[in-house]
Amino acid sequence: MNLGTVKNRKALRDFWYGLSPDRRYFLRKVFFWPLDTLEKILGRRHKYVPSRGAVFTGGTAGASKFIEEAHHQLQLLQSYTNLQPENHVLDIGCGVGRTAIALTDYLNKNGSYNGFDPVENGIVWCKKGIGADYPNFKFTHVDLYNDLYKNQGEDAAVFKFPYQDSKFNLCFSFSVFTHMSIKEIQNYLFEMYRVSSKGAVNFSTFFTYNSQNEEYISTREGFQFPIKRDGFRLMHEDVTAGNIAIEEDFLLNMISIAGFKNVQIIHGFWKDQKYTGDKLEYQDTVIFEK
Repeated sequence: MNLGTVKNRKALRDFWYGLSPDRRYFLRKVFFWPLDTLEKILGRRHKYVPSRGAVFTGGTAGASKFIEEAHHQLQLLQSYTNLQPENHVLDIGCGVGRTAIALTDYLNKNGSYNGFDPVENGIVWCKKGIGADYPNFKFTHVDLYNDLYKNQGEDAAVFKFPYQDSKFNLCFSFSVFTHMSIKEIQNYLFEMYRVSSKGAVNFSTFFTYNSQNEEYISTREGFQFPIKRDGFRLMHEDVTAGNIAIEEDFLLNMISIAGFKNVQIIHGFWKDQKYTGDKLEYQDTVIFEK
């Protein structure tokens, strides 16, 4: 990759971060409108999979790829946690219901799913699809501010999860703590501890680094975190709750402060200089037990 390409990517990132969340959504819908319209005409849409333009987080994929990713996430939960069909689970930042789709085929009638998200359109979509067909799947809109997704709302650093203590056998999040501030993440960890049942093994993905790879992830071409802060790095200095990488020991201390134990980090391939195909997940997976 040459210097011109790197500069172009930085300019594009600066432009994108400079837009309000509403304008980002609008541009995304406009960009994907031709393909979304074609797939609708050809009948290639799945009942629970939104159009590409409506997907505000994660990758934009057709129905088959979207469902494939959903089952990949379920596989990760099965591999690293104590997930059982009769469990009560919490999906933190459920988005448009990607993981929920796979869980409809896994959780039985004695189990339950709860998911919340600050983007109301995603919750409306999930309620009228999965929520209407599966009464044990509940979706809740929470009015929270976020640099990338919501330009107004409550401060996530003081937000209280709308669930009772010790309710869930598993709390999980995919690519949520990768775009929140340190204070917000710490509060969410406290809340995860509060709503988890004793012995619950929880699951979240992060971007993490240590002294051996910090220089690489901060200077490499393309996907990098050049802005150094105390215990973490940012992709863009003006976006403090979007695209954050956390130093491993700093994160371990945050999780310990929240009360969790038996913390394990399974490194993803996002920071590998050469991908060898031996890792299951792009981001770093962190497992922690109450």
